[in-house]
Amino acid sequence: MNPSASGWIKKILTVLPKSSILKFDKHQFYNKLKDTGFIYGSNISCLCGLVKDKDFNQEERCKVNLVSAFYYIHHTEKNSTDFTQSIVDFYKATDEHKRSFLSGLFGEPEKDRLLEQIIHKRIHIDDNIITKNFNYFLINAFLFIDIIGYHHFLTSPDDTKTYISDFESDLETIVFAVLDSKTNKTEYDNNLVKLFEASLGHKNRKRSDGNDVAKTITEPLEKLYVIDTVCMASWSDKQIDKEEYIYLNQLRKDLQVDTETLIQSVDDINTFYELNKENISFLSAKNLAQSFYDNSSSIVTRLIKRNSKRLLKELSQSKEAMLLLSQSTTRNLTDEEQKKIQNQLLDIFKSIPSLAIFMLPGGMLLLPLFVKFIPKLLPSAFDENRIEDD
Repeated sequence: MNPSASGWIKKILTVLPKSSILKFDKHQFYNKLKDTGFIYGSNISCLCGLVKDKDFNQEERCKVNLVSAFYYIHHTEKNSTDFTQSIVDFYKATDEHKRSFLSGLFGEPEKDRLLEQIIHKRIHIDDNIITKNFNYFLINAFLFIDIIGYHHFLTSPDDTKTYISDFESDLETIVFAVLDSKTNKTEYDNNLVKLFEASLGHKNRKRSDGNDVAKTITEPLEKLYVIDTVCMASWSDKQIDKEEYIYLNQLRKDLQVDTETLIQSVDDINTFYELNKENISFLSAKNLAQSFYDNSSSIVTRLIKRNSKRLLKELSQSKEAMLLLSQSTTRNLTDEEQKKIQNQLLDIFKSIPSLAIFMLPGGMLLLPLFVKFIPKLLPSAFDENRIEDD
């Protein structure tokens, strides 16, 4: 099987019904998926042992793990709908601001081929735009939100798009709180705190206590994922200090998760990163918070520069967006203004395919950096008389 060639979906669907993962309960399934690195955004193996992945690259393993996880959820919920069609329908149902992301795909006649293209676009971002190793961490570490969303799509009549958006905001609030709990914050920790705070502001989400938010999370898979994501954030300096552990323990209580689960999460991330630090370039950095912020800034800067002409054209057609972006350089925008600029920028991103990253899970976290950098990188759009410093 070759996940980079046409026909791999049909092939894997002959294997997955025989997989031992279908016998696991959800906790066992999640831990097995975590062992592959999927939760951490760095896929080192495949969930289904029947798939021979020796010659696969990370992207190909990620494709296989994503589809395998979807299949497990579909099987466990004993859903009677066609598996392939149900995933296509899920992405259609959640594809509001993502028109450029799945542009042109929904006209594909064969569902298996269509799903292959959706999965490819979902996890692949042009290497010329984003540093590949960081791409896996930033975007694919949030891929489990697709699995959580798909579970909701199959089991609940409520709007899945709203559910995913609310869960992302809850997750950001909790991660923000653990970052803020660090006793000795580095410059990069402070930058990340500001980034999360601004991201929540752009979503028009009032800052609330992370523990209060945690009490609203009830699904077992959600709880496990939140614990692991928070441990990843705590581990940004490769250690979890006393204050962070106190916060993690309170979070555990609010999520109604046992102590063993928290201890296992901390042990798992330590083990995974230690065993794979030589194979995952992103993990070789001295400080993950520094790498995250520097790479985020680099990504946004590169995207703005490479799309400067198109951005200038689109921005010039919105006087309000130009005004708010200019004012953001001298004062903090109000919640209402942040919401306005967010909606206008998302409309612009829909017309520029290479900016679809901002619409993926985790991608919205970069939006505040976009607002921060665009007046500096495209000064002529905001001040025709500006004189650059030497």
